[in-house]
Amino acid sequence: MDWKTLLNAKRFGVLDASELSESRTPFHKDHDRVIFSSSFRRLERKTQVHPLSDNDHIHSRLTHSLEVSCVGRSLGAQVGEMLEENLPAHITPADLGAIVQAACLAHDIGNPPFGHTGEDAIRHWFRDGKNAAFLSGLSDSQIKDFQTFEGNAQGLRILTQLEYHRFDGGMRLTYATLGSFLKYPWHSGYQDPLKGEKFGVYQSELSFLNEIAQEVGLIKLDEDRYCRHPLVYLMEAADDICYAIIDLEDGVEMNLLQYAEVESLLLGLIGDDVPASYFKTTAEDPARRRLAILRGKAIEIMVNSVAQAFVEQEQVLLQGKLSGDLISLADPKVSECIYQAKSLAREKIFKDPKKALIEIGAYTTLGSLLESFLTAIDEVLEGGQISYKSQRILDLIGRHAPQVGWDKYRAYLRVVDYIAGMTDAYAVELAQAIRGLRH
Repeated sequence: MDWKTLLNAKRFGVLDASELSESRTPFHKDHDRVIFSSSFRRLERKTQVHPLSDNDHIHSRLTHSLEVSCVGRSLGAQVGEMLEENLPAHITPADLGAIVQAACLAHDIGNPPFGHTGEDAIRHWFRDGKNAAFLSGLSDSQIKDFQTFEGNAQGLRILTQLEYHRFDGGMRLTYATLGSFLKYPWHSGYQDPLKGEKFGVYQSELSFLNEIAQEVGLIKLDEDRYCRHPLVYLMEAADDICYAIIDLEDGVEMNLLQYAEVESLLLGLIGDDVPASYFKTTAEDPARRRLAILRGKAIEIMVNSVAQAFVEQEQVLLQGKLSGDLISLADPKVSECIYQAKSLAREKIFKDPKKALIEIGAYTTLGSLLESFLTAIDEVLEGGQISYKSQRILDLIGRHAPQVGWDKYRAYLRVVDYIAGMTDAYAVELAQAIRGLRH
């Protein structure tokens, strides 16, 4: 692969790609398009780790995505400065930072209500034998799309189909940004959910995958399967850095972790380079204020280390042969800190009983919605008289609701689009209303 092709500024879904502007490059416009989208805005009410939290300091998917984008911009710009001689003359370090920033902003845009628990709830419902009749008539590959529902694939669908220019290019982002977003450039047939593997494209967007891969020059590994864009590794590292550290801050805020254990972890990475401002705080200051100082320094160290690892691996990345991620190739202190942070979160945060109870409820909520909406869709597809209840349910989807004559796969995707786009609170409210549990 080569940087000139990888950093393609042409727009998906646009024939005339001329953009005359000295102040805002196409990549900066990508950033703005994601920021102003309704799908991005709804992330404010979607779970990051703690569902339906009433603590204003706890992260949502929106605040997490914003923080990841900041780290991603720093990583991209720093790599751009270090590799400036290898980049096309018209590409600046700021451009590289903007591409990674936009991809980071969108990296969770396809997540359903309740985050990863919501993903699993949707998969579980479609795998449940009691719901097998709903999948009759679908091909094996189409069934797998639903039974292995994936937020990354839903995200690509939002970017290329659902937002702004609906089913006509979506957000019309640059190919460089879309390539950097495609964390898993292959479809569900190439992953094993039992091994925790993921995919990034539904059958419905396969032609888009091939188009994006061709435009940015991704190396083809198999039919409808490509190597990653090098900048995906920076997006992935930014995500790892943020959720590993920020999860711990939220843990302290919710009294699931002791301040001292998080402080010890961060100081182990920072060493003697502790900011002077930290020594001006006392135990009387809020823990979040003291941790913010340490977190800032820790992230700076991590960004420097990951950027250096990327530059060292540039040729391997361009060959599409990097094994693993950049965090594992960073300074051992950095990779060990992130590993310990994730381990601490698994043991003391993710097992919180209150969190578990709400997540269990997510299965009932999303299952109830899927059953109600797909039952209504089946009535439409059968072509007969539609019940009053089903018609009212279809009215919620609006003018983009499936119509008589549609194929089942396309119709079901519209339902999943609608449900996956809901916020946590709206999903709960609507499920309760459908079941007659609230006025």
